Amino acid sequence: MDNELAHYALLALGCTVAVILVWSTLSRLTCYIRRIAGLSNERQRYFVPAHKWLAVARKHILYAPLFHNRHHREFQLSRAINMGTLPSRIHSFILIGILAMNIALCTVNVPYHTGKAVGVIQKRTGTMAITNLIPLVLLASRNSPLIPLLRVPYDTFNLFHRWLARIVVLEALVHVFTWCVPKAQMDPTIGWDAVRLEFEDSAFIRSGLIAACAFVFLLIHSPSPIRHAFYETFLHLHIAMAATGFALLWIHLDGRSAQSFLLGAIVLWSLERSARIVTILYRNCGRRLTTAVIEALPDGILRIALRMPRPWTVAPGQHIFLYIPAIGLWTSHPFSVCWSEEGDGREERTTIYLLVRRRTGFTDTLAQRVKRSTNCVLSMRAIVEGPYGGIHSLDSYGTVILFAGGIGITHHLPFLHHIVRGHASGTVAARRITLVWAIRSPSCLEWFDAWMSSILGKKEESFTPLVVQILVYITGSCDVNVVRRPMGTVEIFTGRPSFDKLVRREAENQIGAMGVLCCGNGSFSDDVRFVCRKAQGTTQMDFFEECFTW
Repeated sequence: MDNELAHYALLALGCTVAVILVWSTLSRLTCYIRRIAGLSNERQRYFVPAHKWLAVARKHILYAPLFHNRHHREFQLSRAINMGTLPSRIHSFILIGILAMNIALCTVNVPYHTGKAVGVIQKRTGTMAITNLIPLVLLASRNSPLIPLLRVPYDTFNLFHRWLARIVVLEALVHVFTWCVPKAQMDPTIGWDAVRLEFEDSAFIRSGLIAACAFVFLLIHSPSPIRHAFYETFLHLHIAMAATGFALLWIHLDGRSAQSFLLGAIVLWSLERSARIVTILYRNCGRRLTTAVIEALPDGILRIALRMPRPWTVAPGQHIFLYIPAIGLWTSHPFSVCWSEEGDGREERTTIYLLVRRRTGFTDTLAQRVKRSTNCVLSMRAIVEGPYGGIHSLDSYGTVILFAGGIGITHHLPFLHHIVRGHASGTVAARRITLVWAIRSPSCLEWFDAWMSSILGKKEESFTPLVVQILVYITGSCDVNVVRRPMGTVEIFTGRPSFDKLVRREAENQIGAMGVLCCGNGSFSDDVRFVCRKAQGTTQMDFFEECFTW
């Protein structure tokens, strides 16, 4: 019976994945057809009107926050204490479904009016806790095959990983207490000493209780304030305690059928770790090793040029994990790839560029090392892991709007480059593209002068017209008239951009379907999301965002 429950749980989760896969496949097919049809059609009027029922679903379910407008804006007790974010409405529905499934499988058809009820619940909660380790590992994996297959971003997987982990710990605690309490009540003269004696005499009980303690520790040290304040310590402890818990569970389940589910989780975890090691070795080892050249830019920004030993074609929206052993041997941090350059014919090497904002921890230490170096330029050995992400494509949209807040420009620059270059070669449907960038000071424009000139130079190679607008909004105090513009097509304004006016203006001149991509802080993204939800039903508009909330 317990194994049947495990199979039901995995079947239900598999059906959920299948539904998302069908949705993703239909979406890809729609985008492919729209892209092909739009290549030779300058107006693309067929794709402008919104689909009534799809617009309703997007407005009230798919794009909707759990309550009102707040989704990625973090709850903060202070500037230093971050309490995390709320899941979206569709995420909440799925989480409620997972919780309801676990409760049902643990409590339905239990003989409550007999003395066997507690024992049945004990076995079921233990089995479900072990079974849930399989999806738990998949959701935590950077290399999970489900990410590109379903086109679901890693931060969403990480959200479900955290909530499913809480369910696992809750089931483990119920499993433990439904054994401990009856054991202590069996002989009132001994009481809880009976539990202690079993702990001392039985490896089965001892390994199970310690494993449960390991998982409780994982829960206690994982809240957002601790995770963000001490991320590197958190990560190493998390991996160590998870491995400890798995090892103890293996002893606890020795010879039992549930051990096969634990084996599945261990195999998945081992395969993912092995894939990461192989990727790191392939990307960084050749006739030369990966080197990083770091220089300081205005406003606390570091530009990192990574010279890779092998050719590497970077797709828009991808990010990498960067290791710099001289700064932190076992630590890696995610950064968006904002630019790449291919080597000349003599050497097949790719240089990829990162723009990194100085914060605490790793980036602060790195910035201090750069500041002490000659001419504020530092060359170091580095290790690159990736690429990851890049699941969104804007190739099928006739009208594209890119909203970037501050350092969020690093995510959008490759999309702008890709679309302009694709339009010149006739491989994308875009006819209008608008980049809206909100920055605090005009010195931020120095970050990408040469790159923007290269992008706009590609625009002149097109045989068909492409409207490119670059709108920069400086939210700090400055005189716009004295700000040096990187290119003539860059328009500079003061104050915060009106997302509603910008989206409505583009909708009035819309060509084909509209794709809106946003990357900024939580409140910035939530404001753009609100405007895009409000516009659903008036025109065909798809909304994407990149927030790195994990």
